[in-house]
Amino acid sequence: MQPASKLLTLILLIFMGTELTQVLPANPEESWQVYSSAQDSEGRCVCTVVAPQQSMCSRDARTKQLRQLLEKVQNMTQSIQVLDQRTQRDLQYVEKMEVQLRGLESKFRQVEESHKQNMAKQYKAIKAKMEELRPLIPVLEEYKADAKLVLQFKEEVQNLTSVLNELQEEMGAYDYEELHNRVSNLEERLRACMQKLACGKLTGISDPITIKTSGSRFGSWMTDPLAPEGDTRVWYMDGYHNNRFVREYKSMQDFMTSDNFTSHRLPHPWSGTGQVVYNGSIYFNKFQSHVIIKFDFRTSSISKSRQLDYAGFNNAYHYAWGGHSDIDLMVDEGGLWAVYATNQNAGNIVISKLNPNTLQIIKSWTTNHPKRSAGESFMICGTLYVTNGYSGGTKVYYAYSTNSSTYEYIDIAFQNKYSHISMLDYNPRDRALYAWNNGHQVLYNVTLFHVIRSEEL
Repeated sequence: MQPASKLLTLILLIFMGTELTQVLPANPEESWQVYSSAQDSEGRCVCTVVAPQQSMCSRDARTKQLRQLLEKVQNMTQSIQVLDQRTQRDLQYVEKMEVQLRGLESKFRQVEESHKQNMAKQYKAIKAKMEELRPLIPVLEEYKADAKLVLQFKEEVQNLTSVLNELQEEMGAYDYEELHNRVSNLEERLRACMQKLACGKLTGISDPITIKTSGSRFGSWMTDPLAPEGDTRVWYMDGYHNNRFVREYKSMQDFMTSDNFTSHRLPHPWSGTGQVVYNGSIYFNKFQSHVIIKFDFRTSSISKSRQLDYAGFNNAYHYAWGGHSDIDLMVDEGGLWAVYATNQNAGNIVISKLNPNTLQIIKSWTTNHPKRSAGESFMICGTLYVTNGYSGGTKVYYAYSTNSSTYEYIDIAFQNKYSHISMLDYNPRDRALYAWNNGHQVLYNVTLFHVIRSEEL
């Protein structure tokens, strides 16, 4: 039973039990008579009442009092109903507020859990960044000129590492923004310092960037790493033998978008695809010989030629793809190099540093890698990098350092997009690999891990 209904029943019983005793007549025939009483299932009083005849009640003054009493009861009943409606409305409002409060409490819990998860993710991200920065510390320690700066960097990294360990134990105890800013600042300072370093070890090669599709399956193209600022001419040589015409494009943009070029005729045909343009001249292997020629584009004449003693030629010790690729000329940060093989070294690769003016050998290194098993090779910072093939799946897997006269087997992914590499050379100015891949002229960016050795300072 609702509280209002109980209240109404109670009031009726009170009035019925008090007022009626004052108006009932002495004669039972003229009065209200109660024959039986009981309680219903909700505890209310149920009575059987016999009212007097209407004709008698209508003329009785006490009947008027009863009617007035009933009117009061009816008024009170209406008031109680209004009160009951208000009570029900307030109850609904309270229940609604309870639902909203519970929802708000649930959201607070979600926010709290989400905050913990975000802090965990942020911690992992910072820790990963620290793992990337950590290998740079020993490199900077070798940089003697900045020994004091290196020590400061090391202390900051150690402090950050300590903070990260504390953060791992008490999530949220340290200001993440401040920590992030310190890591970012340290990273920027390290990167700026790394840009001062001249050389490095190859650690990655980007996906290929196709510049143009032209020419035959074999050929070479390049830019001059010692060209003056603003000189972006492109040099293009189609084929690997019995050709002597070199195309000159005014810029990389012209090479990409037009066929406007100047043609230079060499005095002899070239052999293979190992030509290189260096400081305004082209160096190439004369066809069917072990002669190296330096041809000056400015004078359109041979400025120097010299035999590369004992070097195999005419497909004696070519790369795996063939193509008269016995002698491969290349440049890096250190200058001009020749890569070839000799009988004296059992057909294994020989690396020779050349004087770019006289073409004399400055120094040579003998390796244990067979020339015919190499797909292609290139020099970066005095280290020769060799690919394991020229078609299909390819990677850089062998490196010989002329700085230490040691070799190692490595595993650097190399995407051979068009399935046949016939030329691969490094340009130290662009920090990029130039490749001729099955009639496509392609570029690869390289990632170098910079190292300055004490003897090089």
